[in-house]
Amino acid sequence: MTKAAWFRVVAAVVLLVALYYVVPVNASTRDWRLALRILAAVVFVGGAVWVVVWQIRRRLKSDELPLEGLAIALVAGAIAFALADYVLAISVEHQFDGMNTRTDALYFALSTLFTVGFGDIHATGQGARVLVIFQMVFNIAVLATGASLLVNQATARVRKSRHRD
Repeated sequence: MTKAAWFRVVAAVVLLVALYYVVPVNASTRDWRLALRILAAVVFVGGAVWVVVWQIRRRLKSDELPLEGLAIALVAGAIAFALADYVLAISVEHQFDGMNTRTDALYFALSTLFTVGFGDIHATGQGARVLVIFQMVFNIAVLATGASLLVNQATARVRKSRHRD
């Protein structure tokens, strides 16, 4: 990646993390705000999935390696799931054990993304487990697709350069 591309990725990651920490969320569970928060989290996660799919399709049509767009989309997906995890943790009791802050939720989302799973934070409720299932499927799909795309495009570049020689 070029320096400009690295700058765009870093700037996007910083902006996404900053937005994650400033989005207002409270623990009220007795009114329509809970349904609205859950809907917003679902829309946010759906948007992250759409961005990843869009980036992959866009890069399949070009000769560029998809590092920049996929990196940003992957971070957006992790942050979307972190926000969804946090909203569920503060809105419905006994969904996550060990998740008390947004940083806990981001840590959990990233440890799930990278399949580390230390076990200090884990899903205990059925709603949280369903959400984490979607998170794991998203992570595997994005990582596998991204890796496959990178290998295919790198192989195509090598073949193309050999044919020129």
